[in-house]
Amino acid sequence: MGDQKESLRKITHTLAMKNEEISNFVCTLKQNLDNLEANSNRVQEDLESEFTSLHSVLDEMKEIMVTRIKQERASRTYELQSQLSACSKALESSEELLELANQTLCSSETDGFTQVTDLVTMAPAFRLSLKAKASDNMSHLMVDFSQEREMLQALKFLPVPATPEIQVSESQVCDNTVTVAWTLPEPDSKIDHYILEHRRTNHEGPPRIREDYPWMVVEGIKEMEHTLTGLRFDTRYMTFRVKACNKAVAGEFSEPVTLETHAFTFKLDSSSSHQNLKVEDLSVEWDSSGGKIQDIRKEKNRTNSPMHSPARSALMSPKRAPTARPGRDRFTAESYTVLADTMIDAGQQYWEVKFDKESKAFAVGVALRSLGKFDQLGKSGASWCIHLNNWLQQSLTAKHNNKARTLDCPIPNSIGVYVNYDDGTLSFYNAKTKQLMHTFKTKFQQPVIPAFMVWNGSFSVVTGLQVPSVVQSGQRKNSGTSSSNASLT
Repeated sequence: MGDQKESLRKITHTLAMKNEEISNFVCTLKQNLDNLEANSNRVQEDLESEFTSLHSVLDEMKEIMVTRIKQERASRTYELQSQLSACSKALESSEELLELANQTLCSSETDGFTQVTDLVTMAPAFRLSLKAKASDNMSHLMVDFSQEREMLQALKFLPVPATPEIQVSESQVCDNTVTVAWTLPEPDSKIDHYILEHRRTNHEGPPRIREDYPWMVVEGIKEMEHTLTGLRFDTRYMTFRVKACNKAVAGEFSEPVTLETHAFTFKLDSSSSHQNLKVEDLSVEWDSSGGKIQDIRKEKNRTNSPMHSPARSALMSPKRAPTARPGRDRFTAESYTVLADTMIDAGQQYWEVKFDKESKAFAVGVALRSLGKFDQLGKSGASWCIHLNNWLQQSLTAKHNNKARTLDCPIPNSIGVYVNYDDGTLSFYNAKTKQLMHTFKTKFQQPVIPAFMVWNGSFSVVTGLQVPSVVQSGQRKNSGTSSSNASLT
């Protein structure tokens, strides 16, 4: 009996669940019916509006063309009536002159003979043109709307736009700008605009069900290409898809296309920075009170060394793998230094730093991992930098191995740093104008790390930047004339 009750209970529960599903489906059907009614009314109203618009255009065109015929008729009627009136007057005058001439000829008197001869000679009939000034032919205003009728008879509902195809070969990634181009299977004059969606990703290939970043939408694109500018590439790839839209409906999205967005990204390593530096991801502010002291528990649990590198992230040299390394000591004494958390061991990299020009001292460059905790940037063979000094008098110098060279160039608001690890090149640029400020030429024996120093000031770093094309071009042009660190030794 217990088993029968349990069985009945289960089937009753199943039936109740099914009833709930059916009830929900009934609600959905009712909603669909309501939507169908509303949507049908809407499209019918749109159809009637379009036909009314067509009728209005036809009526307007008819009025214009009828007016043209009336004007042409009135103009020609005036010309012909004027010519007819002139001819009638000439005939009347000629009849009078003929009668006068006959009377003169029949008269025996010769006194008025010369005067009558002159009047007949000057008769208006002799000055008339016997060619009609206007034609009665109006065939140039005839119409033939057979093609237009065929077009009207071909009217139909808007089709769903075809699916575009992104042309990878025509798309470009350069200078933190992406241009995406696409084509349609065949021309479609009904296309009103396109919608482009893009998403950052660290995964090559088709989009996954779960991605770390949302789709970003660009609407109202009129051409079959679009350029995104001012991007920061903090992921390895960007995925794009596009769809075409006419007035009524949008088509399907194209197959997603993934483009590589190589760029150098890093954060600042607060765990090893000087106690007087307040570090937040990519910005640093001098804090004379040493207020950046962290929780002891956080200090113990922190991974201290710069472990990442673009090479180790498979951007430049995928054959290499990261190797574990114990944390480094915090910079101290007068080494107001902070390093990046990412090292450079291959390829070309670029980043920019914007600094407070009123800082008492500021430096930017690269350093070896062996840089000591007491070492100031540029004071040993383990670092290269550009140094701004506002103490007593302002100066801008290039420093390496405790040697300095004064730079004869304006102090910019921000500096671009270019590293070609394989070539042993470290260059500094005015980030706005891309004017070269100084170049070190060396041979890096170890990975280098972006390095910064500030005293009584602040700065912020911009990463995710590609090497600007103007910088690459300038590097090739100046490869034989770059200044060398040999001049600083």
